[in-house]
Amino acid sequence: MVEITEENFQSEVIDAKGIVMVDFWAVWCGPCRALAPYVEQIAKEYEGKAKVCKCDTEVASDLSASLGIMAIPTLLFFKDGELKERLTGLVQKSKIAQVLDSL
Repeated sequence: MVEITEENFQSEVIDAKGIVMVDFWAVWCGPCRALAPYVEQIAKEYEGKAKVCKCDTEVASDLSASLGIMAIPTLLFFKDGELKERLTGLVQKSKIAQVLDSL
């Protein structure tokens, strides 16, 4: 998984072709830790179909704010650089897969 920072967001997400999912999280966030295994499984299962990235909101606070991240975990789904979907909170792996499949 690619670690997203304010410096590489443009090249890794906005300029990327295809589907990119970014998991916005923080070390202290319990629901984020609970979601992490699902994100890792999705990254393996969708390898070659979607890029899965993580962004620590503590490290990239300006980026998180500019994207309207008000609660974590938040998953943002981009297609060809355009934000298409947003899931907030601890969601089931099947819901993540459903969004990726719809894109």
